[in-house]
Amino acid sequence: MKVGINGAGIAGPTLAYWLRHYGHEPVLVEQAPRLRSGGYVVDFWGAGYDVASMMGLRPRLHELGYDVEQVRFVGSEGQQCSAFSTDAIRRKLGGRFVSLKRSDLAAVIYAALDGKVETIFDDSIAMIDEGSAGVHVCFNRHGDETFDLVVGADGLHSRVRELQFGPVDQFEVYLGYKAAAFELQGYPLRDERTYVSYAEPGRQISRFSMGDGWTLFLLVYKDPNSDIPLTHVGRKKALRDAFGDAGWECPQILKRMDDTEEMYFDRVSQIQMPSWTKGRTALVGDAAACVSLLAGEGSGLAMSEAFVLAGELARAQNNPLAGLANYQTRMMPFLQDRQRAARRFASSFVPKSTFGITVRNIISSLFGFPVVGDFLLGRLLRSNLDLPRYDRG
Repeated sequence: MKVGINGAGIAGPTLAYWLRHYGHEPVLVEQAPRLRSGGYVVDFWGAGYDVASMMGLRPRLHELGYDVEQVRFVGSEGQQCSAFSTDAIRRKLGGRFVSLKRSDLAAVIYAALDGKVETIFDDSIAMIDEGSAGVHVCFNRHGDETFDLVVGADGLHSRVRELQFGPVDQFEVYLGYKAAAFELQGYPLRDERTYVSYAEPGRQISRFSMGDGWTLFLLVYKDPNSDIPLTHVGRKKALRDAFGDAGWECPQILKRMDDTEEMYFDRVSQIQMPSWTKGRTALVGDAAACVSLLAGEGSGLAMSEAFVLAGELARAQNNPLAGLANYQTRMMPFLQDRQRAARRFASSFVPKSTFGITVRNIISSLFGFPVVGDFLLGRLLRSNLDLPRYDRG
């Protein structure tokens, strides 16, 4: 089959890899003029890590990744309030864990395509029309094409989902938080191999020292208004309004924020849908069931969904609609469970009160004790997804 995939982030190239492995002809379409850079650091583990290992990506991911040694929570004067070693996480996951930039993960997956998958950059889908001969797709720039299947792997704000299933407000559930991430070079305060985080009720700012003098900052704050500023200037203003009176290093960070021209900024939301498929169109990754940034495994889940979608299509052979249905049946209950867990975890990630921050600090300090830590981390890192065994050729 010829399969059009809208989105060249995590899920799209993973799906293209496995579709091509099974003998299909995937075509990637990406709105950006090139692979996206920047973003934030993700903890990569679970079933997605296993998919990456099957793709032969594990050595490269660890080469690019960061050997984080400690997570540290600090007070307004920089004093340590709580900390735990990431050795506890590695022990619980059996070493199947790496922290790296989301854009680096995406680049490694795309490189695995080895230039053998057609990619249309700087374009997006304008119209989708399914007929008896296939799915006719009109692009904004590129010439029209007809595919056997079309897959939306285009994230929270999916264009394919909008065209085929309806406006985003039918499916998006705003969790009440906004998140921003940006990088600065030459920030003077560094704690190597340590993720440092400072929280006040309803807002949290964290930093992580990367290579070549760069520091990554992640800011999350509670906001009842789901609107997102459309301009870079507007987003900086929103962050200053949210963190302008915060303690710790916030004044320095906000002052240096003017030095960056690239920034990730979005609301923290989930996508909840009754169905991910419609005829010969399907959704995968955040376009189908975004669990939100707070879930902690979004990239891995996107790779897992893509792997299962390709595998079920291969297993269904000449009945792709059955393959799409089996993909949804297998993955939807698991993703819905992860969404529920993420909603419960949101108040722990960014506590709403001083008492909540204190409780979070106490609990996190227990991670370092083997028995108690293994129990607590087991609840946080649990995964009920066992990847199917498909014929990999």
